[in-house]
Amino acid sequence: MSIDELNYKLQNNKENINSLKGLEIICEAIVYKVLDLFGKNALLSILFQIGAGPGEQISKRLKEIYAKDQFEPLEAFEVLFKELSNYYSIQVRDIQEDDEKIKLILENHCFLRKPIKNRANLKHGKAFCRVNKGYVETALKKLIGDKISGLELKFLYNDDYKDACVEELLLYKNKKLNLV
Repeated sequence: MSIDELNYKLQNNKENINSLKGLEIICEAIVYKVLDLFGKNALLSILFQIGAGPGEQISKRLKEIYAKDQFEPLEAFEVLFKELSNYYSIQVRDIQEDDEKIKLILENHCFLRKPIKNRANLKHGKAFCRVNKGYVETALKKLIGDKISGLELKFLYNDDYKDACVEELLLYKNKKLNLV
């Protein structure tokens, strides 16, 4: 067979390349290879840190855009997810506030949802979602600063009907020390 014949048989227009499908396959492989090589704790830490890096970058950029060093908690939430509308569709189901925390119940259709649905071994709310957790928690912590003592994004369940994950975002208020 000549080179020309071989190239003719292999011909494929570059427009036919499905990069996103390829990335889905690689993401699934990374999750399971890191799990096999280093264990669950290392996997969860690595995936969280993969999200944390871009979370730091977006918070820095938003601080520059708005010329603010710190945002109020709900303001930070709004600013972040308005900026990320290409990657997230967020709906707030409920907000509860008490002396210790602000709790938001969210419907989150994030950028990881489709890859997770397309790969049999990836599941909503499991290891791969740590990328989202790292991204959101880091960005919000950086935007809010010391106006809260901490925050946590928790997966509650997958809602197939609404095509979203239901999550709980807890923003812990600062407590003044009462020294007796």
